[in-house]
Amino acid sequence: MNRDIRLHGQTGDHVEYYAIAAGCDVHKRYLFTIDQADDGELRIFSPGNEFVIGREGISHQGNGGSFCEYMFGVDQPIADLAKGDVINRLVLFGARYDHEAGTLKFTDQTSGTQSFEKIFFDGNAICNYFFFVHSDKIGGSLKKQQEQILKLLGKSIKRSSAVYEGNDNDIIDEVLALLDDTNTQFFLFKLVNLKHKEYGELFKSLYFRSKKIADEDFAALTSVAERYCIDRYQQERIRIDVMYKHPANKRIVDEYRNILIACNRKGEINKLENARLTRLKTLSVRNKIPGALFYTLDEMLKKDKKLVDLEENDYISETRQILEGLFLTERQIESAIDREDMIKLLFAKKQAAENRDHTFEEILLDASRDCDEKIRDGAEISILEGFSYIITYFDRYDTTSSVINQLAFMENVRISEEMLRSLLGNKNEFDLLKHGLFEELFITGICENKYLGKYGRKKVTTLIGGLRLIEEKRLTIAALLDKLLVIDQEERMFLTILENVRERIRNFYSRYSSKADQEALKREVTEELRNKKLIRGEIPDGLFHETVLNIKKEAVYIHSLLPHIIDAKDISLREDFLENSGLDRFLVEELEREYYDLNGLDMEELYQIRKGLN
Repeated sequence: MNRDIRLHGQTGDHVEYYAIAAGCDVHKRYLFTIDQADDGELRIFSPGNEFVIGREGISHQGNGGSFCEYMFGVDQPIADLAKGDVINRLVLFGARYDHEAGTLKFTDQTSGTQSFEKIFFDGNAICNYFFFVHSDKIGGSLKKQQEQILKLLGKSIKRSSAVYEGNDNDIIDEVLALLDDTNTQFFLFKLVNLKHKEYGELFKSLYFRSKKIADEDFAALTSVAERYCIDRYQQERIRIDVMYKHPANKRIVDEYRNILIACNRKGEINKLENARLTRLKTLSVRNKIPGALFYTLDEMLKKDKKLVDLEENDYISETRQILEGLFLTERQIESAIDREDMIKLLFAKKQAAENRDHTFEEILLDASRDCDEKIRDGAEISILEGFSYIITYFDRYDTTSSVINQLAFMENVRISEEMLRSLLGNKNEFDLLKHGLFEELFITGICENKYLGKYGRKKVTTLIGGLRLIEEKRLTIAALLDKLLVIDQEERMFLTILENVRERIRNFYSRYSSKADQEALKREVTEELRNKKLIRGEIPDGLFHETVLNIKKEAVYIHSLLPHIIDAKDISLREDFLENSGLDRFLVEELEREYYDLNGLDMEELYQIRKGLN
């Protein structure tokens, strides 16, 4: 049985520490001092090793290192990211990575100091571990000791779930089992940033409630950040990490990552894999998953991967030609960006976004860099004016696309007069380039999107019709806002009723086809929703019957159609049902996933059935 001794305390105003010594006769051989004259500095040592926890940071000498859970979205070696099961960062003192050789180099220079600011910046923002080992099994020079520690412990520590769970006992048990030496003592030091921890826990409690942050909740977060002087970078990485860990987000992001990892290993992305990635990105919009969760993965794993059978698209070539034309003025060639050029660039940006083609942004970044360098070297200011003209329209495009996609594919979107006024202003600017350009860029494609649901379509249709009436002075922005809020309220009520009716049918009603059964069901659901204060009056008959009809359609699909579709690989039957049932495709795909999970079926088969339909 392993024995251990633990010291628990706080240093400074925000770092909590746990110092643990575990192993053979540790109660007899555990050595430490607390220097009261130096703000309670804690010094823990064994032959050849020492670890000191001070007010501003730590110092160390001897063997050992540090480890922590990788935060999502931070810099992570591709070698670790591509392995999939590596979830923790491990750093050994005195070790350096040789990029040319692609291997670790060890030295005897293992002593050093680190400030708490650097520890929580380079490692995990909330919790980091340090350690050293005293064992007869690990000997020789410090360089040799570190090599032995890596061989014995490295693989396990980098994959241990005990690290992200913060389970110190399991970490100790795992390490001592790997060392397999009855005379071993293992020294573990856990450092927790209390300010970051409070901020992270508050954000998690708010975000996990509804996957969004209300204005008053954001104010509370801002207050905590300001009170503790948490910089914006740390706030952002904490929030992204929490959002990734939401179960609904993690499933989609992990699948996206796994596809990219497989592509990374073979060095190419084929059309089927590209289609899967596109579908997951579409799902991420519907599930309110922040785009930031995908950017890092794309940058690290998709960069430089060959798109099989895809040469450079025409819109990319056209973009290169137009942007390169900006700099022809230096050779006395008139090459100002005119209206036709701008329209081509906007459609190129639209196509690049739909294809997730980062080449477009790379071309734009290169043009920006060239523009800055040429202006610095004395080129005409017209180059900067031409580039600024492009960027202004691209900013309008990004803002408009984001708002309209949220209205179309997300539930409970906060709609305001300011949002509508911004959309109206941008619409005017786009239509000045070309009559009807706004609808061509932002509306036509969405209305043809097979994932656009009933309420998303109503909101988009109401929006575009309302903007036209406002331009004709036949409607006010406030009146359009009221119309959109009514649709939003109806959508929220429908989803609430659907969830509660489905749950009640699942738990209490095996049959609900007769009018009497439905009336009883409606009474019970109404009473339940009133008790939960989700509604005040009666459930509208139309909404209730629509809910029951949806549930009947779901049952028909799952119990009758889907088994036949799977057996016969009848893609046309599936598509016919999706086109004519009126059910949300996102919902149907979720039902299919649950069916495959429940019956232990191969998800690859489902991908093949869906292939070409998204």
